Amino acid sequence: MNYRQLINQNFSDLASILTSFSDNDLALVEEIGISAAKCLTSGGTIFWCGNGGSAADAQHLSAELIGRLVNNRRPLSSIAINTDVAALTCISNDFGYKDIFSRQLEGLASKGDMVIVLSTSGESANAIECIEKAKMLGVTSVAMLGKFGGRAKSLADFEIIVKSHLTARIQEVHKLIGHTVCQIIERELGFQN
Repeated sequence: MNYRQLINQNFSDLASILTSFSDNDLALVEEIGISAAKCLTSGGTIFWCGNGGSAADAQHLSAELIGRLVNNRRPLSSIAINTDVAALTCISNDFGYKDIFSRQLEGLASKGDMVIVLSTSGESANAIECIEKAKMLGVTSVAMLGKFGGRAKSLADFEIIVKSHLTARIQEVHKLIGHTVCQIIERELGFQN
């Protein structure tokens, strides 16, 4: 069986999404990276969260900061709040699944921290609750969304919407944006040339 047509379509879809980003979109990625670097410089923490594949991407991107992206350096304060199984199951059992991120943010975050929420649909109740809790706590919120942004649209301090209905392509672009934000952080903090 020849899968060349499928492969070409996937690569073409991704290229089309990337070329749809305007200069304003790219400037926003830069602004998020600089804001995240300022958060870390002032002793803050970057929190990440998502569901499903976006949870894996949040965990991956958090590890780029606590570990390293390009060069060996000191660890940067970064936590993926979708990784603690005991907390997730306790909170979802005792309070409800929509509270799994917001409750952790309330317990762990301080004013001046940042939370980066990944949601391909923008419809996840737990992502929306997290953004709303961030506002109450004075935590800067970033929403990486897809499709049309869903109910999460216009709730966060910073918002990037990947204009696609294809979940896999949205996640791939979210990861590219996340890696770029991490690179900007490292450069702003003097860890990259």
